[in-house]
Amino acid sequence: MLRGKQTWWFENRPVIIGSAAIVGPDEGDGPLASCFDLVHPELDMQQKSWEKAERLLMEQAADFAIRNAGIRKEQLQFYVGGDLLNQIISSSFAARDLGLPYLGVFGACSTSMESLALAALLVNSRSATHVLAGVCSHNCTAEKQFRYPTEYGSQKPPTAQYTVTGGGAAIVAEAGAGPVISCATIGKIVDLGITDPFNMGAAMAPAAVDTIQAHLEDTGRTPKDYDLIVTGDLASIGHQIAKDLLERSGVPIGETQFGDCGLMIYDMEKQKQLVQAGGSGCACSAVVTYGHLLDRIRKGELKRMLVVATGALLSPLSYQQGESIPCIAHAVSIEGGQ
Repeated sequence: MLRGKQTWWFENRPVIIGSAAIVGPDEGDGPLASCFDLVHPELDMQQKSWEKAERLLMEQAADFAIRNAGIRKEQLQFYVGGDLLNQIISSSFAARDLGLPYLGVFGACSTSMESLALAALLVNSRSATHVLAGVCSHNCTAEKQFRYPTEYGSQKPPTAQYTVTGGGAAIVAEAGAGPVISCATIGKIVDLGITDPFNMGAAMAPAAVDTIQAHLEDTGRTPKDYDLIVTGDLASIGHQIAKDLLERSGVPIGETQFGDCGLMIYDMEKQKQLVQAGGSGCACSAVVTYGHLLDRIRKGELKRMLVVATGALLSPLSYQQGESIPCIAHAVSIEGGQ
């Protein structure tokens, strides 16, 4: 089960039998619009608050994932999920409505792969047969909590990222048709002393590199064993830093083989003024993975990919106290199944 120091090896090959990605209007204007199950035309989604809109995203992602998996909600045994808000309220309130045994997790933007890894662990160990993994984020809730409310209209530097509005969910099962989760590498905290909350990419890049290196060492694989290695939300600044760090460490990854969900989800030419360096947030890697990338796996365009979701574990309180930003990255290997 444990291979090396940080990697879970799933001998029973848990399967993603269904997934879903729900997004907001800005994500719907990007190049991956056709890969999403639902695109909301308005940010408020006809809800009374941004927080209720975010909760709706998670609830809809779960509903669509269940439908796409071709199962009944009663067949689900656990829900593993999280988000960016204090006390992960979006996921917890969604869990209240789902009525499932619930494991709430927080890894900031890395929560997408943290929840998927834990879901696979439950299924692989025969502790469950069907587990829902899901996360959500909303641009207006994240901005209000971590930076300035959107209504404030503050200017941002070019290093700033744009929190993805969306919800992503996957159903992990012990058997069935779909992409297989072969292993997962759990990351360690990496903190190089960056304190700027408007430069998350630079803060998270070393954590992504650390986890990629640990994964390759634990599994004995090389970058050539993957058709795609994709980080969660390093965006343009962090992605370049990660590439440089990998090259310096002797881990060569080709330009077309190494991607970032935060760069994929938006049109970085047409939407640059809005999204600055690119996308971030729990939903960033979730909607790109559960929509676009799994679709490529199912079509046979990708045989094996490594999704490395990154997270900056700061809070408004730690920032106000002048603390640096501890970061983490979790990696999940997904490959074509039956």
